Amino acid sequence: MELDIMTIIFEFLGGLGIFLLGIKSMGEGLQKSAGDRLKDILDKFTSNPFLGVLAGMVVTILIQSSSGTTVLTVGLVNAGFMTLKQSIGVIMGANVGTTVTAFIIGIKLEDYALPILAVGALMLFFFKNQRILNIGQAIFGFGALFFGLKLMGDGLAPLQDLQAFHELMIEMSDNSILGLIIGAVFTFIVQSSSATIGILQSLFGQGAIELDGALPVLFGNNIGTTITTAIAAIGASIAARRAALTHVIFNLIAAILAMLVLIPYTTLVANIQNVLGLNAEMTIAFAHGIYNFASVILMFPFIGTLAMVVTKLVPGEDSTLTVQPTHLDPIFIQRSPSVALEQVKEEVVRMGECAIKGLEESCLFLNSHDTKHANNSLQLENTLNKMDQEITAYLIDLAATQLSDADSEKHSALLDSVRDIERVGDHFENIIELIQFKISNKTVLTDQAKEDLNEIFELTNKTLKEAIQSLTNRNREKALKVVKYENKIDQMEKTFRKKHIIRLNKGICSPSAGIVYVDILSNLERIGDHALNIAEEVIGEKIPETIH
Repeated sequence: MELDIMTIIFEFLGGLGIFLLGIKSMGEGLQKSAGDRLKDILDKFTSNPFLGVLAGMVVTILIQSSSGTTVLTVGLVNAGFMTLKQSIGVIMGANVGTTVTAFIIGIKLEDYALPILAVGALMLFFFKNQRILNIGQAIFGFGALFFGLKLMGDGLAPLQDLQAFHELMIEMSDNSILGLIIGAVFTFIVQSSSATIGILQSLFGQGAIELDGALPVLFGNNIGTTITTAIAAIGASIAARRAALTHVIFNLIAAILAMLVLIPYTTLVANIQNVLGLNAEMTIAFAHGIYNFASVILMFPFIGTLAMVVTKLVPGEDSTLTVQPTHLDPIFIQRSPSVALEQVKEEVVRMGECAIKGLEESCLFLNSHDTKHANNSLQLENTLNKMDQEITAYLIDLAATQLSDADSEKHSALLDSVRDIERVGDHFENIIELIQFKISNKTVLTDQAKEDLNEIFELTNKTLKEAIQSLTNRNREKALKVVKYENKIDQMEKTFRKKHIIRLNKGICSPSAGIVYVDILSNLERIGDHALNIAEEVIGEKIPETIH
């Protein structure tokens, strides 16, 4: 009997591993095929909650993970790409999208798992085209999913003869709360709702569990997926934490409502199985699909209420800069171009504040090596790119109108300032990558080099702040300060380079550390140049090289 138990354990765990690998591989293949379109779908098609539900469904089907979609959504909320209300629709849609995997399993393709795996492997190893490789990865994952499912099923089959297992299944039918807890805990452990559903389909297919015992496990499975999202929100913005809490509340309410109508719902699913002649696996898929669809339909009218509740539960003002324009009203383009230009200036200043924060985060990352600061900085760089697109598009539309000479000059100055601020983002992104290179290669900077970098970081940040402030109020005095500070940055960079060469010649500094050090200096000097460009737009003239 000991050998039988070991066989059960090995086949089940091995099958589970291959199944999870298959889900991951299929999701990654589909995701790579879609490219950047996943974020675009979430970004562009969430203007209202209904479109958000559809976007959540599509993205979850593509990446084969409702948790993945929800975590991505939390990240977008954290970066300011999406509002809390928009994210609720996406989270609801993710729950519906995840049911597709259960329907795929219900088709029962286990007998063809190995040929499918072979086709995927051939595409991966004998083709160089990236698109074919992505498709091959998805097909390989598809085959692995069914092969893992077959191994799990074979491993679980002998359990029906174990008295303890048989008693547990009877207990789950009698005690629905136990099934709910088992579903939630198991999904949390394996971090895959699809795996839980797949195992449930195998057990129900083998007659090891009754329908009234299987359905609570299915409801608990949805609760288990919320843990991943909650973990993703730790340390995130208030808005992101609210989005994660929405996911938890939505799934908890759905599970409670389903448990209250468990008996009639079991009867409904059994009738559907008989009328449509469904196999056991497809019956579970239908039960899962109907449950998630019904949850969305019932909760959809209360999205506003849900947003209000989580705002009360997670109080505070969110410090994240919102990416969506708050000042760019298209109505002003035709009616009052002068007002439109002022609106653009407000957005450019917000963009500048974002750049200042990103530069500060990169400095914190240099000193602490805390990846939280790197992630914050990179998210802010993405924000700058998005704002650049929005503001530039608005300015292009504005250029088509009849602008006065003065307004034309303002228009040109703002367009140049947007470009300069966006380039600041590119430079602090370079700095983040250089620090990551330093960490991964265990490159050590000397204490003097660190001190120099912190000194020039501080001056560059002060210069950028003055430049943005000068733009805010068209303050010529502050703009002239920027000219003076930028001159200091240039002199500082030359001095620090000379000191670095001396350290290098003395063998105090390693060549790899030198590359990182010099490149960070260069990027900071370029940020100073972009700050100067902004100040020159305020002053209204180009400062001669000999003066600054």
